[in-house]
Amino acid sequence: MKNENDFTKNDSDNNVIFGRNPVIEALKSNANLDTIYISGEGGSLNLIRKLARENGIPVKDVQDGKLSKLSGNVSHQGVVAVGACGQYVSIEEILDISAKKGTKPFIIICDEIEDPHNLGAIIRTAETSGADGVIIPKRRSAGLNATVFKTSAGAASYVPVARVSNLSAAIDKLKDNGVWIYGTDATGNDYTKTDFTGSCAIVIGSEGFGISHLIQKKCDFMVKLPMLGKINSLNASVAGGIFMYEVLRQRTSSGN
Repeated sequence: MKNENDFTKNDSDNNVIFGRNPVIEALKSNANLDTIYISGEGGSLNLIRKLARENGIPVKDVQDGKLSKLSGNVSHQGVVAVGACGQYVSIEEILDISAKKGTKPFIIICDEIEDPHNLGAIIRTAETSGADGVIIPKRRSAGLNATVFKTSAGAASYVPVARVSNLSAAIDKLKDNGVWIYGTDATGNDYTKTDFTGSCAIVIGSEGFGISHLIQKKCDFMVKLPMLGKINSLNASVAGGIFMYEVLRQRTSSGN
């Protein structure tokens, strides 16, 4: 019979801890957790919520069916913790990368990219296009889970990712460090006529809603891709890839 403290599963698709006591112990030991999924309130579940909040780990309220799927239909006691497959960094650490290289910062900001396949694809292109790092919010965003790592084809092992509580405040910090913020939206200017050779951060919005209104207001410039067909939008990772390679093209041409 499985002991309550042994409720852990690791395979190619999952790195999860389930059961109240195991999750509590993981939180107390500062385990590298990405997200905690909870169904219910009260008792030790409230303690888990408190510890997660203190550790800056997002908690998502879900139905039992989601927990059963994550735990492989083993008794989960109302909680499953999914481990992060990589360590998050700070914004300062990302800025230090360009400083050490002697280049101008090139950063990708993901605004509510919840599909891990899209986030993984964005990280993969960020790595190949020479971006210094990626910034994601703690809420309403995929994290560094196994799917992201698999989709990134290993790039998530090389691209620093910062996960922040407040994306707006993170943008302010970038601006304080001389980084210009470029939002991507159909109302913007032609991306080929925009100068990306300076310090820049490209904001990629969610597929369903694009960049949030608050983040749009924080952008210094808005840029767009030409759309000639009947469909008026691209997959977030595809659009992001075009913008990233335009930055690379301009910097290569200018020698920056």
